[in-house]
Amino acid sequence: MSQQITRRGEPLSVAGQLVGPGDRLPAFRLTNDGLEDMGLAEFAGRAKVFNIFPSLDTPTCALSVGQFNRHIESFPNAVLLQVSADLPFAQKRFCSAEGLTNGVTLSMMRDKSFAEDYGVLIESGSMAGLCARAVIVADADDQVVYSQLVADIAEEPDYQAALNALESL
Repeated sequence: MSQQITRRGEPLSVAGQLVGPGDRLPAFRLTNDGLEDMGLAEFAGRAKVFNIFPSLDTPTCALSVGQFNRHIESFPNAVLLQVSADLPFAQKRFCSAEGLTNGVTLSMMRDKSFAEDYGVLIESGSMAGLCARAVIVADADDQVVYSQLVADIAEEPDYQAALNALESL
């Protein structure tokens, strides 16, 4: 089963189903800006906010990274995980240039199974192979409490709904 989103009117098909409230986070291996593989174990015992997006090279993705970076400071027991297909070098360069230090950038450069398992892999259209824009909030025990697959990839996620879910933990 696939989900449908758009990119400024262009239909895009997303593989699988976005993880949702009540689901447990699937295990993953993603690459950080130090070229080290990381998974759920590295973030054990902390609430998690996944800001998932196609690429930092787009204005909406850059906006979402900045927004979540500013807000996550209010939640000392949470970690912001920013996931895209961008190379770790590009992620690090972008965050350094923008002064964004409150999140962990993670790349699916070595393995797209994260995108498949989390239900965010765009499988058709001009953005095939990238992540759809989504936000997932999970508690310290890796239980999903909130998720949003943004209907049009050019639009921003509902920051307030995600922050409200995080605040409720």
